[in-house]
Amino acid sequence: MNAAVPPNVLASNEPVFNERGLQDANIPPEAEIQKAMMQAEGQTFEQWMESRVARKSTRKYDWDALKFQADFNPTYRRAQMRYVGTGAAGVHNDNNTVQAGHFTFSTMLIPAGNIGPSHIHYDVEEIFFVMRGRMKVVCEKDGQKWEAELGERDLISVPPGVYREEHNIGEEDALMCVMLGAPKPRIPNYPPGSELAELKKKLGR
Repeated sequence: MNAAVPPNVLASNEPVFNERGLQDANIPPEAEIQKAMMQAEGQTFEQWMESRVARKSTRKYDWDALKFQADFNPTYRRAQMRYVGTGAAGVHNDNNTVQAGHFTFSTMLIPAGNIGPSHIHYDVEEIFFVMRGRMKVVCEKDGQKWEAELGERDLISVPPGVYREEHNIGEEDALMCVMLGAPKPRIPNYPPGSELAELKKKLGR
């Protein structure tokens, strides 16, 4: 496969590799990552350590991060609470998070019966860790499908190049931790020809 072809125009859900790893991973050089995590000049030790803390009391659920999906289909409504970086929901600026080094970390609240629609990351692995509730995760690659039910403290790490969708099959709101393996992951793609893929194109996301 030609490594020069951008992931968003691939005919198949294949990750593309180059000499740095996954193509377009948008990962800065390691020296920049290390510098961002170290104590800044003029910063006290106390200030440095406090900058590495994200307290629940200073977080709030962001129901607008994926609002464009919920506006299209109400069952896609869910909320992100960010802790490390901004994830891949399309939020580019949030100064109330710990600066991301090698991954992002957030929690996602999924109301009963709601769905995280099918999407794919070409640049990073994505981890879902269920803190509360019952989730069904459906994965697909090249026409092959696999699904599993995840309960409290169950985890799945979805590799790049695999479609994934998450269904809250319980009777209460589900809460998941979500980690993505890059400081600034790309916004995901949706199945080619799907309504969300067309909507993403129309919105220029």
